[in-house]
Amino acid sequence: MNWGVFEGLLSGVNKYSTAFGRIWLALVFIFRLLVYVVAAERVWSDDHKDFDCNTRQPGCSNVCYDHFFPVSHIRLWALQLILVTCPSLLVIMHVAYREDREKKNREKNGENCPKLYSNTGKKHGGLWWTYLLSLVFKATVDMVFLYIFYRFYRNYTLPRVVKCELPPCPNVVDCFISRPTEKNIFTLFMVVTACICVVLSLVEAIYLIGKR
Repeated sequence: MNWGVFEGLLSGVNKYSTAFGRIWLALVFIFRLLVYVVAAERVWSDDHKDFDCNTRQPGCSNVCYDHFFPVSHIRLWALQLILVTCPSLLVIMHVAYREDREKKNREKNGENCPKLYSNTGKKHGGLWWTYLLSLVFKATVDMVFLYIFYRFYRNYTLPRVVKCELPPCPNVVDCFISRPTEKNIFTLFMVVTACICVVLSLVEAIYLIGKR
């Protein structure tokens, strides 16, 4: 993505957010997106290549890896970040829709005609609902992915050794994960930041409802 376009989107999201929303945006961008791009991808780049099993049976290591790691952390995090940031863009689109209506109204009825909105970026009416639903959706996405991670990787941790006896393995074989400690640290970091984002979204939703 062009960084100029991305910066414009971030500025728009920041402009129409509350204080809680700005904290959420900073947390997602700095502590989740940048950590994912700069560090996490490299940590998991060798996860399949360096998954070693103490057998030479063809296909055994592939079957065991697929069984214990059905979906890569990296791919799940990428999907999670995409889904959790999309609702913020809907708010910008809604504001842009209001501005377009206001512009067409002035072109049709003149510059001194009554305004359709006192402030196109003010969270009233439909925009209030769009903003509130975006918060609920973001919190829901993070909670769903936290549950998915918990189901796939119990307690969000990776074991140092896994025992596999799936065909075509000749017997119970030991398989070793590459850099499990480092991966567990990154997993814990991403889980904690996701939990904080959930809390921020829910607090912001309560704040919006209370303010209204």
